[in-house]
Amino acid sequence: MSAKYKIENSILELAADDITRQDTEAIVNAANKALSPGGGVSGAIHRAAGPKLWEECRTLGGCRTGEAKLSRGYNLKAKYVIHTVGPVYSGSKSDPEDLSECYKNSLLLASRNKIKSVSFPSISTGVFGYPIKEASIVALKTITGFLKEHPEIELVRIVLFTEGDYGIYKASLDKILKD
Repeated sequence: MSAKYKIENSILELAADDITRQDTEAIVNAANKALSPGGGVSGAIHRAAGPKLWEECRTLGGCRTGEAKLSRGYNLKAKYVIHTVGPVYSGSKSDPEDLSECYKNSLLLASRNKIKSVSFPSISTGVFGYPIKEASIVALKTITGFLKEHPEIELVRIVLFTEGDYGIYKASLDKILKD
């Protein structure tokens, strides 16, 4: 299940799939501040990449909320992993700003490293508790805005874990593009 949208010269794709199996140049890890394997998306990426990913992550000095760090992909199809730490949802005014920074800084890091295709999970909507509908709007507005200014990024794929999450993102994107 997937849908593709043209944003200026780039493609924004939504897919219900497994983030660890993406063939984009980079995948984004919804990491914890220590960049340790953990659970959810991060645990799955670390398991698929193998132990060398954690060895490299230990040398990166952790990661603050909204920041992005780059590592190799090791046993993944993706050559790189971009690690970013989303906000733990609190309902505060800073939550959307912090979440937006995750997407923006990940894409800036990709751009600086000449990475042309990136797959994102839905950041902060698992154990960090961000409501998925709200998170989808922040993510999609940030990504579409970035792609309009940065034609060097050719493909952004948002990989949703369930068909239900995919439906929420698709409805949000259709509304954003119509407005």
